[in-house]
Amino acid sequence: MSALCDPSGAATPGPPPTPAHGGHSPLSSQELAQEIKAFLSGVDPVHGNKLTIKEHARCAILLLRSLPPARNAVLDHLRNVFDEYVCTYLLELESSEGGLGAGRAQGPNLDDVVQEIQNVLSEFVRMNPKAWAPVVSAWSIDLMGQLSSKYAGRHGVPHASSLNELLQLWMSCKATRTLMDIYTQCLSSMISTCPDACVDALLDTSVQHSPHFDWVVAHIGSSFPNTIISRVLSCGLKDFCVHGAAPVDLLFPTAADKRVPKIASVVGILGHLASRHSGSIKQELLRMFHESLGPVRDQQQKATVPFLLQLAVMSPMLLGTISSELVDSLKPSVLSQLHQHFAALPREDLENMVSIVVHLICQTSAGAYRILQFLVNTAMPASVITTPGLAVHDSVREACDRIIQLLLLNLQKLVYNRGSASLGDAPPRAVPFLDELKGHVRELCVETLRLERKRFLWQHQLLGLLAVYCTPSCATDALFYLLTLAQSQEELGLATQLYAVLSSCMSDLLPATVQKCVCQIHTGGLSEQHMVQLFHNLALIVQWEGEGPASMSTQLGAVLSLHLYDLGQLLLHRNPEVAKSASLLLSVCPMPRAIRPAHLLVIIRSAVHQFFLVLHRQCPTGISYSSRLLFHLSGTSPAAMKAILQQLVEGALHPGNAELFGGLAELPAGDDASLEGTKVSLLDINRRFTAAVNFSGSVWSVFHAGVIGRGLKPPQPARRQEPEEIVHNIQNFLSLLLSCCLGGRHSAPESPAQMAAVNPEAAKAVAVVLVESICPDVTNSELGWPPEEHTRSTVERDIQICRRFRDNPLLFQLLQLVAAGPPALCYCSVLLRGLLATLMAHWEASRHNDTTSSPWHLHASCALVACMAEGSLLPPVLGNMHEIFHQLAPFEVHLLLLSVWDYMRDNSPLPQKFTFQADKGLFFRDFSRDCDAGKYLYVLHSVLHKNIDRLGLLSGRFQT
Repeated sequence: MSALCDPSGAATPGPPPTPAHGGHSPLSSQELAQEIKAFLSGVDPVHGNKLTIKEHARCAILLLRSLPPARNAVLDHLRNVFDEYVCTYLLELESSEGGLGAGRAQGPNLDDVVQEIQNVLSEFVRMNPKAWAPVVSAWSIDLMGQLSSKYAGRHGVPHASSLNELLQLWMSCKATRTLMDIYTQCLSSMISTCPDACVDALLDTSVQHSPHFDWVVAHIGSSFPNTIISRVLSCGLKDFCVHGAAPVDLLFPTAADKRVPKIASVVGILGHLASRHSGSIKQELLRMFHESLGPVRDQQQKATVPFLLQLAVMSPMLLGTISSELVDSLKPSVLSQLHQHFAALPREDLENMVSIVVHLICQTSAGAYRILQFLVNTAMPASVITTPGLAVHDSVREACDRIIQLLLLNLQKLVYNRGSASLGDAPPRAVPFLDELKGHVRELCVETLRLERKRFLWQHQLLGLLAVYCTPSCATDALFYLLTLAQSQEELGLATQLYAVLSSCMSDLLPATVQKCVCQIHTGGLSEQHMVQLFHNLALIVQWEGEGPASMSTQLGAVLSLHLYDLGQLLLHRNPEVAKSASLLLSVCPMPRAIRPAHLLVIIRSAVHQFFLVLHRQCPTGISYSSRLLFHLSGTSPAAMKAILQQLVEGALHPGNAELFGGLAELPAGDDASLEGTKVSLLDINRRFTAAVNFSGSVWSVFHAGVIGRGLKPPQPARRQEPEEIVHNIQNFLSLLLSCCLGGRHSAPESPAQMAAVNPEAAKAVAVVLVESICPDVTNSELGWPPEEHTRSTVERDIQICRRFRDNPLLFQLLQLVAAGPPALCYCSVLLRGLLATLMAHWEASRHNDTTSSPWHLHASCALVACMAEGSLLPPVLGNMHEIFHQLAPFEVHLLLLSVWDYMRDNSPLPQKFTFQADKGLFFRDFSRDCDAGKYLYVLHSVLHKNIDRLGLLSGRFQT
């Protein structure tokens, strides 16, 4: 009998419920004694046979109804009933899966007994929950744990990791489903009064039987999510306080698990509930945190924050659930409370807490950037933040500063130790904090470029660690954003510093970065403003003086030269600022040793087009960039030089650019602007015509059919360029042309007067383009000089040549450049002939007393003779005669030009007459080998003699 007595009187339930529910009348003392004897011995006291499992179970149920002190022994016996049921259930499953169900002995059917047990226990809990619910809940939950662990290895039982399959299996078994229903009823009956007893039993069982017990936790948690979450945390906190875990244990979860056994169960239960009830878990954790910061009432309140830290260390899932919202809730007032809460802790404990926080930050993924910004803003507020409510205590600021420094140090260890850790078979250890920051590289770069005191140093160091950790993607992204967003040399220096740190471990960093820049440009990933800034920054770095070939400027120039064609396409960008910045970048980049001719030609055409565009816009910097770019391109190869010269000359002579150099723009064909609004009525014209003419008596009728053509040509539009602008444009163009003629070997000349030693091949290229542009029907074979009578057959062509020179003053400047590179002027023979013949005809027909009455023809005559003398087509004596043209009469100028014609007819301008001087690298002409020039000076001497009073002092210049 002593085995049936409850040793704890306080826990003894009250009187049993009414027998009517059980279907039995009250037992007498003798009957009760027989039932106790039968229960203890397992033998029927009347018949003497052994009780079956059903009979024994019903005997136990009868005792439970009639003798409450026997409940512990009865409940312990009933465990065997449920165990037998589960064993039989699993055997049946194995038999059905193996196809042996027909030939295998079946166990006893205990469904009715299990149902009776549930009815009795449910009735007890319903009638007296305070007394029965704690006992029955602890019994049922412990029995489920034992059964789950005992049969976990049986065939047909899913693995503990397959939670859904395991839950389906056990809930299909009536015994375990009945135990679950009993526990659920107990928890429901105590949920409003004291659910801690049920939750404590759940935690204890979870400690003993996890992970096989997880299916029970999952089911109960889904049924009572809010209650289980709050009570599990509460019970876990109580157990944490009882076992007294020290802060240092938080860094070693294994040690903490041994000292606080229920903490692992708390983590496991919350982990199961997090998939569907993360919001409730988050709210409960935040509630516990904020309530712990109030006035200290007990030891449990002090231990709340260490307890929460312990949970975060053991469960990355819980850490991710609460981290972002916790940071948002840390307002200045909360931070002050937190500071006061830990101010009394010993220094060693505070250091341990800081180390724990740093460790947790490194393991945080969700909201990592928000955490970083919170730490940075608290430790060192930005200068633009002036809101008075954001002030925090200095100790709080110092603590955040300390955390940031330790965080960077810890991240550095994690990043640089990954290389040694990855030498084995194990993959490198991940750093969740850096994994999350990969998507915030741009924001980090923006904050770094603010140059806010310590803030930019921290974030710049973090960028370096992130680049090493996520190489090569983050490295190229960080460098790309710094190069794109930097707006000053000091900000741009951060990019070079980052490259200096990363270049030692990333050999292809610059090529990958430049490739990313090019891809972003051509795929539209960059705005036009950022493109301009990027090009300016790249150009600035290339121009910085580096220390040897390993410097960033040297390497960047070499890498950019590989993308010359990609960048050259931007010279035609619709935004003039983008095109100008692209020409700046290309102008400072070194030219590659070899480039495809097709790509080179495209770049040359684009650069020439850009040059004339900036001339139109009067942009000095754009002109400088384009000129420098074309100058560098001309030095890549002789073919490039000739192509540039051709494009420049053709562009200068184009009607759309003629105004830049003082020329007249040709109207496009079919322009009806001058006839706009003109209405011609043939009827009105014929009425006036027939009224004025008398046709009476005639058989003829005359009608006016209109006027052939469009009437008078419209007047040329007035020149819009100022004289100073024209001179400036001509100077820029000729300076560029001359520098390109030098083939990129020297610096560009400062003025057009520096036209000595022009490359003969370059001058020849200019000459050929001039002839093709002005007289496209003439071939280069027409170098000989015909007699004067021949001009009668070329009058139209000569007039056209003269008109072109008159409409475009730049042509004389181009002839002078060609003349500076003998014997290139020989290839302009047709131009010289046409211009000379037209001038001779003009002076012959002129009836003015002096040549100054025809200023353009006087200027053209002087320029022509001077140019022919410069090109060594005339001997010095004849070449100087233009100095007296302005003091002569028109007919005298005609006679002098006729003598020039005669000389050229007898001494045709052929390149064969020039001799190459190897020491000077130039061609010269020896006029002594030609016929005597004296016979061509008779007219000149006669003119001098006639005007001896005015030209006597100049006679010495015309002696042979």
